[in-house]
Amino acid sequence: MLDIKFIRENKELVKENIKKKFQDHKLGLVDEVIEIDEKVRALKLEGDELRKERNDKSGMIGNLMREGKKEEAEKIKSAVREINDKLVSIEEDENKLGKELKEKMMVIPNMIAPDVPIGEDDSKNVDEAHFGEPVVPDFEIPYHADIMATFNGLDKDAAGRVSGNGFYYLMGDIARVHSAVLAYARDFMIDKGFTYCIPPFMIHGDSVDGVMSFEEKENMMYKIQDEDLYLIGTSEHSMIAKFKDQILKESDLPITMTSYSPCFRKEVGAHGIEERGIYRIHQFEKQEMVVLCKPEDSEAWYDKMWNYSVELFRSLDIPVRKLVCCSGDLADLKYRSCDIEAWSPRQKKYFEVCSCSNLTDAQSRRLAIRYKKENGDKELVHTLNNTVIAPPRMLIAFLENNLQADGSVKIPKALQPYMGGLEVIKPKK
Repeated sequence: MLDIKFIRENKELVKENIKKKFQDHKLGLVDEVIEIDEKVRALKLEGDELRKERNDKSGMIGNLMREGKKEEAEKIKSAVREINDKLVSIEEDENKLGKELKEKMMVIPNMIAPDVPIGEDDSKNVDEAHFGEPVVPDFEIPYHADIMATFNGLDKDAAGRVSGNGFYYLMGDIARVHSAVLAYARDFMIDKGFTYCIPPFMIHGDSVDGVMSFEEKENMMYKIQDEDLYLIGTSEHSMIAKFKDQILKESDLPITMTSYSPCFRKEVGAHGIEERGIYRIHQFEKQEMVVLCKPEDSEAWYDKMWNYSVELFRSLDIPVRKLVCCSGDLADLKYRSCDIEAWSPRQKKYFEVCSCSNLTDAQSRRLAIRYKKENGDKELVHTLNNTVIAPPRMLIAFLENNLQADGSVKIPKALQPYMGGLEVIKPKK
């Protein structure tokens, strides 16, 4: 959410930013917000003047009563009651308009970075850098669900009977690799100085509104019936909301955390839930990295964070590339974002496994997360997040890139301690 003062003073700049995101249907919101803001400020001014008048008159009543001027005092009391009645009406109007103002402001997208490539959708994202040599072996790479089947490692039929489409059972060595990858990712980030966290997996509606746009909320979040609780789509949601309404110490920044959680997503408006595989599903587990920092440090942290993803995937012998997200592919709260994509030797192309974002103060303004500077001033923090590893999707890249001609899968050296020292896992059939 943008600062109302910024919108007021930079109306055309805000509209231009909306056009860059190809959201022209939101252009009218800017004028509406400015108009409502003027009304709110006028009501506030009128209310302040009435409160001053009420205080002045109230101070006169006691003196008049002491002087025996009861009739005159009663007239002033009557005037004070009229002022109170006016204030009730003004405060009701101010609260109503204030709520409308906030709702409209929360739909206006965050300003994007000046160097974000302009494009309508993800087809205009920019391939910026490659890490590791993509290899296509001289034997056929099966579909990932078929690889898992040779290990008796995936059962979507049973999950369909139990939970419906978009769910899965992982078993045996495949389930073990899944857990090993999460444990490795956890320790990888701890070694980078991040604090390990396990957050709540359900959060209140106001926390959801603080970390994402209304459209994302509608498309992603599962709501608990008859409760003000939502299942998180990623641990970033509860990790950022942890600091809601807090004033942090400048000396405590940056706050760097790596958090584990299951993630639940409706996937409304996505490309559909796959019948066979585990690329797009309703439930998965993920290790996330989250940073809260001073505004002047957020861009440096952004670069560190996506580089951590590259380092981690390369340590598992998986080639990756960095894809810079264009304006139309940025969620409304994002200032800039990039995807780290893993190489698929089966498809002979890359696919997304991590998403790194700098949201500047968009989340912290919604959630009122500030820090106190040494001079006493209070300023909004900047928030960033990045996927460390999301194993179901990452598992696809892992299996395809480490599959051998005999159907076995080699275990990279970095992961072997988490697999009981195994150097390879062998198919059951």
